[in-house]
Amino acid sequence: MLLKDRVAVVTGGAKGIGKGICLKFAEEGCNVIVNALHIEGAGKVAEEIRAMGLRSIAIAADVSNSTQVNDMITRTIKEFGKIDILVNNAGGILTAGEADIENITEEDWDRIIDVNLKGQFLCCRAVVPYMKKNRYGKIVNISSMGAIHPPAPIIHYHSAKGGVISLTTNLAFELARYNITVNAILPGPVHSEFFVDLLKERSDKEKGELFSTLAGRVPMQRMGMPEDIAGVALFLASALSSYVTGEAINAGGGLPLTPD
Repeated sequence: MLLKDRVAVVTGGAKGIGKGICLKFAEEGCNVIVNALHIEGAGKVAEEIRAMGLRSIAIAADVSNSTQVNDMITRTIKEFGKIDILVNNAGGILTAGEADIENITEEDWDRIIDVNLKGQFLCCRAVVPYMKKNRYGKIVNISSMGAIHPPAPIIHYHSAKGGVISLTTNLAFELARYNITVNAILPGPVHSEFFVDLLKERSDKEKGELFSTLAGRVPMQRMGMPEDIAGVALFLASALSSYVTGEAINAGGGLPLTPD
């Protein structure tokens, strides 16, 4: 098992990519702290993990709130004694559709930056002292293909995800001497609740057409699944990547290459 007896905190772990990562880690022997904004979804994932014979707890916390983040990490240390892995997955967009610079409010900008970038900073800041103490740590930050290859003008979200890449490279440089690796994953279009939630006002036909369009843009001619991203996260969280840090890995079925 690649993660036997490891302890991981996965933010945004109640659904989609986050849930996929939680379950993939558990399959490899990892004890998982499942974070989400609301406890119900996180609790269900934690139950699935406990059913595998592993330890798991659900913690509701807003990652953009430093007090809640610090409380989550403190509770984790109290109950598990260490944190080996942090996956910064929590994030999202408020509404579907384009968001060009002339139509974004300052409030929207601040909220998206807070959830998608500040939240990762706060979680990293909270876990690093414990990882330094143990001279071991794996930090996996979830960015987005949109940070380098935007499919539409969604400037606040893509700017935040671009910031995640810079956060990753800077932190990797800072922490390398402590045997702590920091890497990022840039998912392409993934068939998950992320899109389902955004498109909840659309008809099933409209959703199907959009998913077909997204799949057609991908050189592999399909949308990804949460398991596709979870596999990359497993590599970055395990000893298989012991000499890899500061990397931003595209996981988009060939994007940003241009399909025929």
